[in-house]
Amino acid sequence: MGGLGTTEIIVIAVVALVLFGPSKIPEFARQLGRAVNMFKKGLKEGMDDDEAPKGNGAHEHEDAPKH
Repeated sequence: MGGLGTTEIIVIAVVALVLFGPSKIPEFARQLGRAVNMFKKGLKEGMDDDEAPKGNGAHEHEDAPKH
């Protein structure tokens, strides 16, 4: 339940072809590919930022009030 079968995918493809025409489908596919690549790049950069060394921690609480 909840999965797409072959028949559903074919129906979606035919409806998209009728609605948008054959010339717009490749453009949408390119835009989708670029969006996925940008998303993957953003995730990779986020992971790299998380793994970066934080330094020695001497300036960790620089904004904290001094007693």
